[in-house]
Amino acid sequence: MKSLFNLKFDNTYSQLPGEFYQKIEPTSFENPHLVAFNDEVAELIGLDPVFADKSEFLDYFSGKKKMPGSNPIAMYYTGHQFGVYNKDIGDGRAILLGEVMNSKDEKWDLHLKGAGRTRYARQFDGRTVMRSCIREFLCSETMFHLGMPTTRTLCIIGSDENVHRESPEKGAMLLRVAESHVRFGSFEGFYYSEDYENVKVLADYLINYHFCEIEDANNKYFELFKEIVVRTGELIALWQAYGFTHGVMNTDNMSVLGLTLDYGPFGFVEKFDPEFTPNHSDYHGRYSLRNQKPIGYWNLQKLGKCFSELINDNEYHEALSYYAISYKKKYHGIMRMKLGLQNQHEDDWHLIEVILECLFKSGVDYTNFFRILAEFNEDKVRNNKVISDMFKGTDFGRWAQYYAGRLNKETNYRNERKKLMYSVNPKYVLRNYIAQICIEKALSGDYSEITRVHKMLKNPFIDQPECDEYSRPLPHAYKDRYVSCSS
Repeated sequence: MKSLFNLKFDNTYSQLPGEFYQKIEPTSFENPHLVAFNDEVAELIGLDPVFADKSEFLDYFSGKKKMPGSNPIAMYYTGHQFGVYNKDIGDGRAILLGEVMNSKDEKWDLHLKGAGRTRYARQFDGRTVMRSCIREFLCSETMFHLGMPTTRTLCIIGSDENVHRESPEKGAMLLRVAESHVRFGSFEGFYYSEDYENVKVLADYLINYHFCEIEDANNKYFELFKEIVVRTGELIALWQAYGFTHGVMNTDNMSVLGLTLDYGPFGFVEKFDPEFTPNHSDYHGRYSLRNQKPIGYWNLQKLGKCFSELINDNEYHEALSYYAISYKKKYHGIMRMKLGLQNQHEDDWHLIEVILECLFKSGVDYTNFFRILAEFNEDKVRNNKVISDMFKGTDFGRWAQYYAGRLNKETNYRNERKKLMYSVNPKYVLRNYIAQICIEKALSGDYSEITRVHKMLKNPFIDQPECDEYSRPLPHAYKDRYVSCSS
């Protein structure tokens, strides 16, 4: 019988000099099984979803058998972790199986996490655990369907083997898909070892395959750095607007394409708090919700230093200046939409600033507030009980009066505004307790909740009454749950 496996590989990264990677085959589990599968991503990479039901699928995507045309490598990179440079990182538990071309001539990395030890693993085992795979699968899909640039997930492969973290846990693998897995840290590894030639090689590679529109620019390296700056600013603006906190914004977790990369101790803020820090080991709140914008800039400064042999000091500072510009434009744009505003007014920033302060003082759920705000009636400010009851001891009343006046300056009709607000204010996000429920059921052998939640998160802006329990804030039973870097 003919195989349904039909991926077409074009492995460009493994054609770079040997310093960029280690050639290595994955280490499979003894008895792998399918936990979750994503039809959308299968179609994206040109894989017939029917293939997921074949035994060959588990063989290929757990590393038991080498895919025809693939060329597995572990990628080299370093990075600043919690502000301190670490030269010993790299793909210690992940292997780039290869790059596939779909029917639209789009290139996609197939990156297998939990694929076993590589030379970059240090003392670690090279494995991932089931809970971290479930969290990444569900959150990367959440981010994509909210409209945020992100890596995606094709599948989770489970096992009956234990992996030791804080305690023994079930091991699993996750097949991550992205246009590229090049990180800020990919440049840092060569720069800090004074291998400036390979810094240039990497920059040329990115321009050739991912930024070809700047290839003929007067200074293509300045344009490359500037584009990374702009994409990073826009990405973090989206994180802030939706209350997403990454948790570990080390430079090795920052994508040069402006993708959300490496889902560990992330979290969507519930009771709005600028100091929200989902990583229980981040004792000083370095990667809190409030700090994501300045940390993004700090990380870009470190990346820009790597370009010092390719651009001059003036170009370095000019490129960095685009960060604040791109962040402000994207953040204010999406926040206006969340408030139902189509026209731009000079003092809209104050409207945003004050409502965030009201949310902080009242402890109102961030996601739910903006969803409910679509019901606001500017003609009956004092009777907006469904909203005003959410706020106690704040300036919400004055804000509501000002907001009503601001809405009256808009030209769009109320129904059009409600439609706009519903299109950008989700009813459902991946709250950490939802992921935990999926994890607990999966560890008992029931994967159905992963499928159910995944379906819900693919339509975050649409009312799904059968899932309404997941639109509610954190239940008391889960209030003391925390996540760590091993998440």
